[in-house]
Amino acid sequence: MSKPFEIDGTDVPLEFLQPLRERPNINTKKHRGFRRILSSIENLGLIEPLCTYEEGGLHIILDGYLRFLACQELGYETVPCIVYQDKEAYTYNRMVNKLSGYQEIRMLRKSLESIDEKTIAATFGMKTIRYRLAAHLLEQLHPKVAQAFEQELLGKHAATEMAAAKPERQAVMLTEMKRVNDFTPAFIRALVLKTPPELRNPDRNPRAPRTKEKENRFALVERLEQAEQQHDFYTNLYRQYSADLLKMALYIRKVITTPEIKAHLEQHHPATLGDLATIVMEA
Repeated sequence: MSKPFEIDGTDVPLEFLQPLRERPNINTKKHRGFRRILSSIENLGLIEPLCTYEEGGLHIILDGYLRFLACQELGYETVPCIVYQDKEAYTYNRMVNKLSGYQEIRMLRKSLESIDEKTIAATFGMKTIRYRLAAHLLEQLHPKVAQAFEQELLGKHAATEMAAAKPERQAVMLTEMKRVNDFTPAFIRALVLKTPPELRNPDRNPRAPRTKEKENRFALVERLEQAEQQHDFYTNLYRQYSADLLKMALYIRKVITTPEIKAHLEQHHPATLGDLATIVMEA
C-alpha cells in the first residue's frame, strides 16, 4: 500500500520563495501566458496557490513560477502555498483539469451573471471573450448533438461544424458518426457537403475550405463514400450470414428432433447435441 503524501497550506513571505529552476528566457513584457496570469491576479487575486517544498529555510517552487513572477511584479508580500514534505511527494500537473469546450462556455456564461464581460476578458488578458461564449452555438444544436458536446464526444470545433446543418439533419449526421466512430471536424464537413441545401443552416456561412478548396472537398466526399460502401458491405454480409444461420438452424432442428439421431447423439455425443440445441435456440 502506497504511503499517502503529506501537504500543508500556508502563506509564505515572497522573500522566502525560490524557483526550482530559473527561466531567464521568459520575457515578461511579451510572454502571453505571463501577461494573462498577471491580468488575472490583478483583477481577481491569486486563486491557485503555488506548490512548494521546504529546503534550507526556503520554499522551493515546484509549480507556479509565472504566478510567482506576477506576484513579484504586483508587489505581493506573502503568497498562499501548498507545501509538500519533499519534492518526490509532488506529482506534476496533479491539479490540471482541462475544461472541455462545453464546460468553458457554461463557466463563462455563469460568470457573466455576477461579473461583467469586460472584467472577465481582462482577467484572461484578452480584448474580448465574445467568440469564446459561442452565443448561438448551443441554441443551434439538436438536443442529442448538444448532449454529445456536453459529454465531450464532440469538441467545440466539431460542434461548430455541426451547426452548419439544421437540427434534424444533425441528428442523422450524429448517427452516421457513431456508426463509423468518426467525430472529427473533417468528417463532419464531408457530411455537411452531402447535406441537401434545404437542410443546411442559412445562418451559418460555409467556411472557405468547404467551398474554395476543391481538392479538400473531393477528398472529404470520397472519404464519406468509402465509409458508406464499407457500411453497405458489412450490412449485406450480416444479412447473408443471418439467412444462412436460419437455414442451418432449420436443418439442425430437423436432425436433432429425429428420434433415432437424437438417441444416438445422447448416447455417444451429448456435448455435440447440446451445442446443436443452442444453435437452434439462438437462431
